[in-house]
Amino acid sequence: MLKSIDPILTPDLLWLLAAMGHGDDLVFVDANHPATRIAQGTSSQRLIQLPGMTMEVAIRAIMSVYPLDDFDPDPVRVMMPVDDPDRVPEVQRAVLAEIARAAGRPVTPGKLARSDFYRAAAAGFGVVQVGDSRGYGCFLIRKGVIG
Repeated sequence: MLKSIDPILTPDLLWLLAAMGHGDDLVFVDANHPATRIAQGTSSQRLIQLPGMTMEVAIRAIMSVYPLDDFDPDPVRVMMPVDDPDRVPEVQRAVLAEIARAAGRPVTPGKLARSDFYRAAAAGFGVVQVGDSRGYGCFLIRKGVIG
């Protein structure tokens, strides 16, 4: 146990977040995502699983230590629903609210089609898969710098 560190942040997850550099993408996905396959293509080839966790609880813990990229106009990108690209699923609203709270400002995500998201995810640094089964809980979150 560490003081002031959320216990959700496991040693492996802390390693992944600390090893990332400015501009690297954290791939943050739901239980339905093919995370094992995608993780094999990432820079670290790491998959961190947080079973039984909701997306918002996990992202709240991650954002307590993770600087969001201020230089990129789209530091957060989401997977668009296949059936209705303009729809914003509840899970995305909940996660974006946590990211905005941590960033201290609203964050409007970039939107990627499913196949484009998978390609971008495989080019990320590593994957965090949460046990939340709500669909379209798929995010790319670009790491920033600490000033």
